[in-house]
Amino acid sequence: MTQTSQTADEWANLLEAVARRQDTKAFEALFKHFAPLIKAFALSSGLHSQGDHLPEELVQDVMLSIWRKSASYDRRKAAPSTWIFTIARNQRIDMLRRLNKYRADVSADAIWDLESDTELFGEVRQSRIQDKVKAGLYDLPVDQRQVMAKVFLEDKSHQEVADEMKLPLGTVKSRVRLAMKKMKLSLEALDL
Repeated sequence: MTQTSQTADEWANLLEAVARRQDTKAFEALFKHFAPLIKAFALSSGLHSQGDHLPEELVQDVMLSIWRKSASYDRRKAAPSTWIFTIARNQRIDMLRRLNKYRADVSADAIWDLESDTELFGEVRQSRIQDKVKAGLYDLPVDQRQVMAKVFLEDKSHQEVADEMKLPLGTVKSRVRLAMKKMKLSLEALDL
């Protein structure tokens, strides 16, 4: 039986042999067939433009994942090639994210500008507070969240919100007050 004449069932059997017995011969057959295909996928998707070594690195990462995760393969859910290329696609995305995470066009002046350090700290702190406020909004009961969104995000008066939602003005004010109290407590607990 040659590599080219392998069927999906035979590839599935090889994957299962790797999973059950850590069968190196089965893994070698998978490697010989799929490694060039994964490398071609990496090249065709432009991964080599980020670094010449990356297509080979992707092949190694994917094959290592196949070795480690072969027990999670289920032939009833996907063909072996589909399962393997899903891993390859996900690994490629992760690799690009890692590369872009550390890529920065920063000048030396920006690094050493001490005045901007305090501004940056303030911006980061402000961003964290905004994120926590947004998260706090979603933790509120729906009726309080709706009123808060209209008052603070849509910049409407309490009376406008009451008219729009067909609620008594006192109910709107109570919901805002309760929501503010809950959000204040949650922000104080975070010690921002």
